[in-house]
Amino acid sequence: MKLGMSSYSLANAIAKGEMSILDVIQWTKDQGGEHIEIVPIGYTLTDNSQLVADIVSKAEEVGVDISNYAIGADFLSGDEKAFQAEMERVKQEVDIANQLGVRRMRHDISFKPPVEASMEQFDNDLPKIIEACQEIADYAKQYDIVTSIENHGFYIQASDRINLIVSRVNRSNFGHTLDTGNFLCADENPIIAVKKCIDHATMVHVKDFYIRPQSWHNPGEGWFSSAGGQYLRGAITGHGDIELESVLKIIKDSGYDGYVSIEFEGMEECKKASDISLKNVRNIWDQL
Repeated sequence: MKLGMSSYSLANAIAKGEMSILDVIQWTKDQGGEHIEIVPIGYTLTDNSQLVADIVSKAEEVGVDISNYAIGADFLSGDEKAFQAEMERVKQEVDIANQLGVRRMRHDISFKPPVEASMEQFDNDLPKIIEACQEIADYAKQYDIVTSIENHGFYIQASDRINLIVSRVNRSNFGHTLDTGNFLCADENPIIAVKKCIDHATMVHVKDFYIRPQSWHNPGEGWFSSAGGQYLRGAITGHGDIELESVLKIIKDSGYDGYVSIEFEGMEECKKASDISLKNVRNIWDQL
């Protein structure tokens, strides 16, 4: 297992101008991280080939792997013309992943609010979802890149939906970026969901949440509702309500030996929170 950082964890510092993506790479190394996952939030790579080269150079200089390139995508937001345009855009992102030297790339599929995320809607959309994932995976194969989807964003969130997509896509270079926390957005128990999905994992994000029941009053700033109405707030990894030891034990016992990224999205200062998260996961993993 190689433990490192998703650049998303430092997005607030990037947005405030406190850090650049190159600073994040150096910071990750300084905190003992073994890899950096590139998530272009607060910076772009599609129009900046020099920054792509600088990222590769910086990672080589400090001695961390560039593990994964994670981008947003929505293949279901329009007509066939929009579908094909999004397909071409994501293929260009695959080209960037190759320039970064990664062998893992996550792309999203679509985002829908809970009221539009029914099983019936998913069943209607499934053929297009499969077509998109197959075509992107087939394009990425020329670079020896494994593409993946994440349990991410209410619609493509639940473990059974993820597993069905991976099975139907049926490509050797396609799998699941498994996020330990996001299953809560679909009101799934992370322990059960991780156990169901770990065999398809090509990348792991370790995330933690505070959880409050829907019977509570709205806790206010920083909290959001799950699909079923629970209140969730991002937490320092190991400080939240997910049974992290049990989740990490499932991952370790499965034989997964790839990249694991800290993905922090809480209210605390992101550098301090990410550092604590990294140390907590390392300590738990080593003691299992």
